[in-house]
Amino acid sequence: MQLIIHFLISFVSTVGFGIITNIPRRALPVAGLTGALAWSGYIAYGYAQDNVFIANMVAAIIIGLLGNIFAVKYRVPVNMIYIPSLVSLVPGGTIYLAMKNFSLGHYALAQEGVITTLTIAVALAVGFVLSEVVVRQVKRYRQH
Repeated sequence: MQLIIHFLISFVSTVGFGIITNIPRRALPVAGLTGALAWSGYIAYGYAQDNVFIANMVAAIIIGLLGNIFAVKYRVPVNMIYIPSLVSLVPGGTIYLAMKNFSLGHYALAQEGVITTLTIAVALAVGFVLSEVVVRQVKRYRQH
C-alpha cells in the first residue's frame, strides 16, 4: 500500500514539475509514469538494500530506458521526459542541510552531506550512461 502512495505522489510531482517547466501536454502522462516508476524502483530497492548509490542508479536507468522509448513514441525530445522525472531524485534537501551544517560550523555533518550528494549525483550519471549504452545498442541492432 505504501508503494502505491509513493507511486501516486511521485506521478503528481513529476507532472506538476512538467507543467512548471512547460513540457508538451502529450508528454505529461508519460513523464509522470516514468518518474513514478523510477521513484518506485528507488523505494523498492531502498527497502531491499540500504545502498543509496545503487538505488539512485536503478532509478536513473529506469528513467533513461523509459525516457528514450517514450520520446520516440510521443515525438518529443528525451529531455522533456528526463527532467521532470528526475525531480524526486535530485538531492536538494541533502545539499541544503550540508550547507546549513557548514555555516553552523558542524563540519563533519557537512562533509557527510556533501559526500552523500556527490554519491547520488554520480549514481544518477552512471545510470543515465548505462541506459544510453543499452538504447544505442538496441538501435544499432535494429538497423542491421
